[in-house]
Amino acid sequence: MRKFPFSVQILLGLVLGVALGFLARANDLAWLTSTLDTVGGLFVQLLKLAVPPLVFTAIVVSVVSLRGVANAARLALKTLLWFGITALIAVSIGIGIGLLTNPGKGVTLDLSGATAPKRTGSWTDFLTGIVPTNPVGAFVEGNVLQIVFLALVVGAAALLIGEAAEPFVTLNRSVLAIVQKALWWVIRLAPIGTLGLIGNAVASYGWDLLAPLAKFTTAVYVGCAIVLFVVYPVVLVAAGRLNPLRFFAGAWPAIELAFVSRSSVGTMPVTQRSVERLGVPREYASFAVPFGATTKMDGCAAIYPALAAIFVAQVFGVHLGVTDYLLIAFVSVVGSAATAGLTGAIVMLTLTLSTLGLPLAGAGLLLAIDPILDMIRTATNVAGQALVPTVVAAREGTLDRTAYDSAGKRDLVDAVDAPESERLTPVAA
Repeated sequence: MRKFPFSVQILLGLVLGVALGFLARANDLAWLTSTLDTVGGLFVQLLKLAVPPLVFTAIVVSVVSLRGVANAARLALKTLLWFGITALIAVSIGIGIGLLTNPGKGVTLDLSGATAPKRTGSWTDFLTGIVPTNPVGAFVEGNVLQIVFLALVVGAAALLIGEAAEPFVTLNRSVLAIVQKALWWVIRLAPIGTLGLIGNAVASYGWDLLAPLAKFTTAVYVGCAIVLFVVYPVVLVAAGRLNPLRFFAGAWPAIELAFVSRSSVGTMPVTQRSVERLGVPREYASFAVPFGATTKMDGCAAIYPALAAIFVAQVFGVHLGVTDYLLIAFVSVVGSAATAGLTGAIVMLTLTLSTLGLPLAGAGLLLAIDPILDMIRTATNVAGQALVPTVVAAREGTLDRTAYDSAGKRDLVDAVDAPESERLTPVAA
C-alpha cells in the first residue's frame, strides 16, 4: 500500500467499505456488519485514546511558544476574530438553506418515541462545566473542554514564570512528540478504519431509515459543501489573495481523514502538518490549530444546529421568528467550544434547542443518522481550522507563499519518515 498516495489509500478503503456494506445489507450478513463495526470502532477508539494527552500538551506548548512569536496577542485576537467571522457566515448559510428547503415540513415521524439524548447542553452546564472539580477526572472522563481550560491556565502560568518552568515545558514537548508519533501510526491505519466506518454506516442505515430525513440530510450536506467550496475559497481570495486550489491540495489529507474519523481532535496532527505545509509559521500553527480543533466548528456548531433547530421547530409545529434566528447565530458563534472537537454535535444541538425553548426530544429524532451527518460536518470543521491560520498568516505577511504554492506535491504520510527538522513538533520558544 505504501506505493499508493495516502489519499488514494483512503479512497480505496472508502470504495471497498461501501461495497462490503451493501453486500452485508443486501444479504443480511450480521457477522460482516459486526466485523465492519468492530474495525471502525477500534480505529475511532485509538484516535480518542490519544485525545487527553494530545490536547493538554499541545495547548501548553503552543501557549508557551507564543513567547517566540512577534505580536502574539494580536495574532491570537485576529485568529479569534476570523473564527467568529467564518462561523457567522456558516450559520447564516445554515439558516438560509433551512428557510429555503423547510426540512421539517411534511416529515412524518413517530414523535412518541422521541426522547431527549443522554448528553444535553445548557448555558449553565456549559459555563460551569468548563472548570473541572477534579483535574484528574477531566482526563479520566475525556472532558476535552475542561482539559482545554486546564491547559490554557497551566500554559499561561508557565509562560509568565519563564525559565523556572522550562523543565516542565520540556517534559510537555517530549510527551507531545511521543503522542504525535504514536498517533501517526494510528493515522496510517486510516484506510482500514475508513473501510470499517463507511461499511458499517452503509450496512446499518438503509434507505428505509434515511428516507424520512432525506431532505434534512441533503440540506446539511449542501450547506457544508457551500461553506467548503464557495465561502472558504472566497475568503482565501478576498482576504488572503491566495489560490484556493493550492489550499485544498495542501489541506485535503486532513479534510479527508476528518470525514472518515469524525473527530477534529483526532485529526489535529494531520491538520497541523497540513497547515505548516501551506506555509504557516510553525510557532503560530502550533497555537492556532490546537485552539481551533477544540473551538472552531463551522459544521457541528454553525450549519448543523441552525438546520436542526429549523427542522425540529417545523416537526413540532413551533414558529420561529427573527429573534430566534438571531439567537441561533449567537449560540453558534459563542458556544462553539461546547462541541469540544469530539465525534457528534449533540451537546451543541441541545444547547441551541434549549436556548430557543424547543423540545430537546427533537434531538432524539436525528440520532439515528448522526454518524452520516457527522462526516461532512467534521470535514467542514477541519477545513475551517486550516483556513483561518492560513488567512491570518497571509494577512500578517508571515505566510511562506512558495511553500503554499507547492503544497500537496508531497504525500502527507511521508512526514512520518521525514527528517526530525520536518516533523510535526512545535518549535521551542
